[in-house]
Amino acid sequence: MNKLTKAGIAGFLFALTATIAGCGSSSSTSDTTIAAEVSGTSQTYPVTVGDVTLNAQPMRIISLSPTSTEMLYAIGAGAQVVAVDEYSNYPAEAVALGTTLSGFEPNIEAISGFTPDLVIASYDPGSLAQQLGALGIPLFIANAPTNLDSVYEQIQQLGMLSGHVTEADQLAASMQTGIDEAVSAVVAPATPLSYYYELDNTYYSVTSNSFIGQLFNLFGLRNIADNAEAGNDYPQLSAEAIVSSNPDIIFLADTKCCAQTAETVAARDGWGGLAAVVAGNIAVLDDDVASRWGPRIVELVAAIGEAITKASAK
Repeated sequence: MNKLTKAGIAGFLFALTATIAGCGSSSSTSDTTIAAEVSGTSQTYPVTVGDVTLNAQPMRIISLSPTSTEMLYAIGAGAQVVAVDEYSNYPAEAVALGTTLSGFEPNIEAISGFTPDLVIASYDPGSLAQQLGALGIPLFIANAPTNLDSVYEQIQQLGMLSGHVTEADQLAASMQTGIDEAVSAVVAPATPLSYYYELDNTYYSVTSNSFIGQLFNLFGLRNIADNAEAGNDYPQLSAEAIVSSNPDIIFLADTKCCAQTAETVAARDGWGGLAAVVAGNIAVLDDDVASRWGPRIVELVAAIGEAITKASAK
């Protein structure tokens, strides 16, 4: 499995690691400039969220999580972000920062070089909290969610920490509405459609118990990976098992990392006769959107709905 594939899956597993060491440089953005760009705060300080207490609104935030980066910009805290990790490629403003820190193998010197007043990560790969704590830098761990409610809660937590409570509440409400509308727009067939969700081209998938799988559950789909491996919500399937299951829809979440397309799937040995291939029901997803639990979840749910509608019409 290549490094980019690992980065996507690790957003939910946190057991995989990348091999690129983090690097960075001191930012030229002054606190005065940042403060001028922040229009105001809907949060009073001090504020405590989990184990983190902030005495003032943070003006030099570092995000080591692509999902957290998207959330911060979506709630209006982008002007406070001074550095992001190497996989934070959305929105464009985050890319424009030109920073390539590592969230998998954090470099404490590179991080501290930006003089942050808050660091956000999706997990602690080792002693990050201890090292940052020794420097007086607070670390907030934005864990992978177990369900949609925990996604909305995390957005609200980042809103409290960054001083954008109102915007965070509005974003969470907007996402809920968008997801509800996407689901209600789909007329589910009498017999549930089966699907195969591909994380990479070595056939790693997800079960209905995973966070991603729960999004598919909203539509009543049947997951062919559910009985693949007891206790593992991210099993590796065999090609034979997939062919034998003959899914109605195939969802590809490995189009960027592994260059998979409807054509490459159809060309696989024994796959040409699958129901999904014959009917053209191969949904090509954006790896980044599919592997993060940020604001663009609405896009993922909508894409699932569109694929179901297409498959149901045939």
